Parts: sequence; C-alpha cells; structure tokens
Amino acid sequence: MGRRKVPVFAIVAADKRRARDGRYIEDVGRYYPLNEPAEVTLKEDRVLYWLEQGAQPSDTVRSILSKRGVMLALHMRRKGYSEPQIEEAVTEHRERHEEREASSIALTDAERRKQALEAERERVAKLEAEEAERKRKEEEERKRKAAEAKKKAEEEAKAKAKAEAEAKAEAEAAEKAEAAEEADAAPEADAESADATADDAEAKAKADDADAKAKADDADADAEADDTTDEEDEKEDK
Repeated sequence: MGRRKVPVFAIVAADKRRARDGRYIEDVGRYYPLNEPAEVTLKEDRVLYWLEQGAQPSDTVRSILSKRGVMLALHMRRKGYSEPQIEEAVTEHRERHEEREASSIALTDAERRKQALEAERERVAKLEAEEAERKRKEEEERKRKAAEAKKKAEEEAKAKAKAEAEAKAEAEAAEKAEAAEEADAAPEADAESADATADDAEAKAKADDADAKAKADDADADAEADDTTDEEDEKEDK
C-alpha cells in the first residue's frame, strides 16, 4: 500500500495457511511509519475479537498493539477486569507512551547525539564503578585472607613457643629433682664411708694390740728362755 518511498502497511486478520500477501479475512487497521510520530489507526474492538479467537500477531504488529494498549486490554479482559477499569488503564498507558514519543520528537539531532554521548558516558562510568567495586572486594578478600594467615601463623608460633617452654621447664624440673636425689644420697654415702673408716681404725687398733701382745709374749718367752739357759749354765758350773 502507499506509494513510492511513502509506505503504508495494512493490519489484517488472515489465515496463516494462505500466502502472506494473499486474501485476508478482515482489514483491521493501517500503520503509517514515516509520520512524526508514526501513526496507527485500528479497529480496536475487531482486533480484540480476533485476539480472543486465538489470532497470533507478528512481532511488528504485537509492538504496535502493545504501544496502543490493546495487549494490555486483552490481558485485563482475561483477568476479569471491568470495562471501565480497562478503559482507564489503557488511557493512562497511551498518555505515557505519547509523552515519551513527544519528548523524543522534540529533540534536535544535536540533542539526540548529546543524549547518546551522555548515556554512553553513564554506561562507561557504571562499568568502571562496577570494576572498581569488584577490585575493592577482591582487595578486601585478599587482606582478609592475609590477616587470617598471619593470625594463624602467630597462633602456631605461640603454641610452639609454649610447648618449647613447657618442655624446657620439664627438663629443668627433672634436672633439679635428679640433683636433689644426688644431694640426699651424698650424706648417706659419707656416713657409710665414715663408718667404714671407723671400723678400719678399730680393726687396725685391734691388730696393733694383737701385735703388741704377741711381741710381749715373744719377749716373755725369750726372757724365760734366757733364764732357763742361765740356770742350766749355773748348774753346769757347779
């Protein structure tokens, strides 16, 4: 439809089994894409009828119907809303959409480029912020792990030092106990040695007495022998 470089598209209900540009069941609207803004005329009641009968719109037609609020009306009908509620919701939907389109059309090319640049800057800034946040979290995680490792190493060092100190204390206590035992045993050994010395002295004294007595006996025997000899000599002289 339309003429050269001025396209106009018909919105129709057709049997999907027929050719794309073949016969259709009903003409339900027109779409003028080159108008500013793009213009759409619809027989909305017939469009809703065919949608309720199971008609499946193409992607382009679905987008048009969505902007016009037809898909919203279909959804609300299926949910059981009343017609006044549906009409009010569709009117608000169309007004919001028209305001967005009007603000977009009012912009010059320079303003559109400016908005596009600002949007790109915002996107880049958002990505940079997300990257900075990611790096910050990674750094915090690294510091946390380093602190945990340091704390664990300190605890292990303290435990090792404590174990070494306890082992050293036990060794010193054992040495002191051994020294005390040796100190207790020394007086007994000295007493035994003194007793042995006294016994030796007594034995020596007894031995000396025995020697002296033996010598005295020998002297007495010699004296007696001498006396006997002298008597014999006297007898012989007589």
